[in-house]
Amino acid sequence: MHPQTVRRGAAFSAPAPGPRGYAREVRTFVARPLTRESFAPFGQVLDIDQATGEGRPVNMGTARRHDDVLSIENLRADARLNIAAFRCQPSVPGRFPVVELEKHPRSGQLFVPLNASRYLVAVAHGESAPDLDTLEVFLASGRQAVCYGPGVWHQPMIVFDVETDFSCFVWENGTPEDCVPYRLSATEIVTVEL
Repeated sequence: MHPQTVRRGAAFSAPAPGPRGYAREVRTFVARPLTRESFAPFGQVLDIDQATGEGRPVNMGTARRHDDVLSIENLRADARLNIAAFRCQPSVPGRFPVVELEKHPRSGQLFVPLNASRYLVAVAHGESAPDLDTLEVFLASGRQAVCYGPGVWHQPMIVFDVETDFSCFVWENGTPEDCVPYRLSATEIVTVEL
């Protein structure tokens, strides 16, 4: 049996046979709870339970308002805010392959769950391709919204338990730089598990 080393939440398993007998490294990442602090290198988390301060009373005292809880960065003067809706089908909790990541080089992207139970957030740094050594995986609750920073690689949404709707906010100008996809190669084997 090959020993495993745990690094930044990732268990690196033994090499797997690859094409023509070449070894491929299989990396398995275990999702950890999403917090503002743990996600800070990649973006922002909106969680009213973690909001700073007491807020201020509004609506004749029936609510408390917390201002400036996050920002959606826009790095292009000609971009407009696109407010989109996503409907995601639930996956069965277990192990998932990471096949593709994407990034928005000139905009943040905010996902606000409307009826979620929980969902997976996988992120990485990197310029022209994701740096898999920086990959981090989080499990978000249905009460948390996530805002990816500009240029942060992230996996498409994986939701659990129920069909889940999100409001999505992203600055776009209709060019290919709005969204840059990256498909992992056959030698880059990454899995995520709960």
